[in-house]
Amino acid sequence: MKEGVAMREYRYRITLEHLATPKQGEPTHAAISFDTGNHDDLFTIVDKVRSKGQFDADTAASLALGLKLFTEVMLKNRGHPLFADISQPMRDFIQKLKAQPQVTEAEN
Repeated sequence: MKEGVAMREYRYRITLEHLATPKQGEPTHAAISFDTGNHDDLFTIVDKVRSKGQFDADTAASLALGLKLFTEVMLKNRGHPLFADISQPMRDFIQKLKAQPQVTEAEN
């Protein structure tokens, strides 16, 4: 991204709340919240992944949001060496995910 040129983006507030721990007595954490941006409408992306029927609704939302949050960081930091080895495999994975056919009720 060129300095001084802002990328058009959707803005979001992400909130993570600890609902339960695997072991009784383990401490829970206070909720965390942060603001972030994405060049895509995340609600539309979640709906698309959910509509494929490959996963239950919560799993599909987790997959979509996790990927979109992670890849937006990669996009905004594309020159960072940390991402050099995974940029192409990530693109390939996302193309494969997009190409997945919608599962019909009969297939479930």
